[in-house]
Amino acid sequence: MTDTRPTPRLRHGRASLAVSFFVQGAVFALLVTRIPALQDRYGVSDGLLPAILAAVPILAGVGSVGTEHLVKRVRPGLVLRWAQPVVSVALLTAGSGTALWQLALALAVFGLSVGALDASMNMLGVTLQHAYGRSIMLGFHAAYSLGGIGGASLAWAGAHWDVSLPVLYAPLVATLVPVALFASRWYVDRAGQQDAGQREAGQQEKDREQESPEDEQASAAVSMKLLLPLCLVMSFAYIGDSTVSNWSAKYLEDVLHSSEQLATVPYNVYMVTALLGRTFGDLGVRRFGAVAVVRVGTLLASGGFAVVAAAPGAWVGMLGFTLLGLGLCVLVPQTFAAAGRLFPGASDAAIARLNIFNYVGFLIGSPLVGALGGAWSYRGAMLVPMALVLATLWYARSFAPTPARYGDGHERSRTVDVG
Repeated sequence: MTDTRPTPRLRHGRASLAVSFFVQGAVFALLVTRIPALQDRYGVSDGLLPAILAAVPILAGVGSVGTEHLVKRVRPGLVLRWAQPVVSVALLTAGSGTALWQLALALAVFGLSVGALDASMNMLGVTLQHAYGRSIMLGFHAAYSLGGIGGASLAWAGAHWDVSLPVLYAPLVATLVPVALFASRWYVDRAGQQDAGQREAGQQEKDREQESPEDEQASAAVSMKLLLPLCLVMSFAYIGDSTVSNWSAKYLEDVLHSSEQLATVPYNVYMVTALLGRTFGDLGVRRFGAVAVVRVGTLLASGGFAVVAAAPGAWVGMLGFTLLGLGLCVLVPQTFAAAGRLFPGASDAAIARLNIFNYVGFLIGSPLVGALGGAWSYRGAMLVPMALVLATLWYARSFAPTPARYGDGHERSRTVDVG
């Protein structure tokens, strides 16, 4: 990537994509934080609820796979433009029905469309980062975190004042859908990037002369062997994230003997620190490089799990969840960015496949900790995601700039000008 001054077209594209990330963060938070209300509305039993919820990430994985093939014919920007309203309307439908089949259908549509949305959203983010020539991917995920905080806060207010789901969801969807559609006018995908003229023609010609036919073939196909380390990191990160989102309150209350009110704090602290880490994380990548940032994030996250597992009381436990937010927040955005660098000629396909492991981690994390906690202890269970996240250190070199082959036959790092 070369560092060029972004044109108004790219700046508008960056802002519009940040809006999309924000909207999705809010919508997803409004779903997951009101699952108990959905269960009560439809009379879903405790035994049936996990199966219904597990279907959502499974279908999201299907949607992500489908998006890999769809973007061969349709620009990712168009996929995102229409997937986002479908996700929002599916949320409203889930909160407005009365029969169980209506909930199942709404969540099925939500899952399929959210897979397409997540994949296309990150495709556009990687494309814009490539056009900018410097790290901006964490900023998009910061917008997602901010939306999540806003959505969770609105969900809390709705629960506090006993607002019904249709009354809570309808005005928000009526606001967010037009905002997302309006912002989508400025999405920049690969075609838009080329139209913006972010690569000088002379540099493009020089790059093509340096590339061998083998290089071009490699850049146009996605090797799962090469992508696998990033897939594992993605799974590890989401196992850690789902552990916090599903078990932090129970852990504080049942293991560390906090009050019920205090038990609600760790996840909020986790989201806020994740927002802070992502807001300033791009500066760290530009200054120290992606490998260093991933290593520091891995150590912070694994250290956070260790503190949580050994905490003598609730306040020390919250310190652990704070470290988790600061550490885990950098891993997912940098994993998407690394996939884009690894397969510059097929980044959309790489991101669609990588996105599947988002849902794999989500599916594994919560049941794994629950099973270990019930059979062993919840303190011991926290050591398992700690060990998995710590394994990211082994794969940290996968986040380095992609090697480039030069005329002398040696490989040198293709560095990013962070100017």
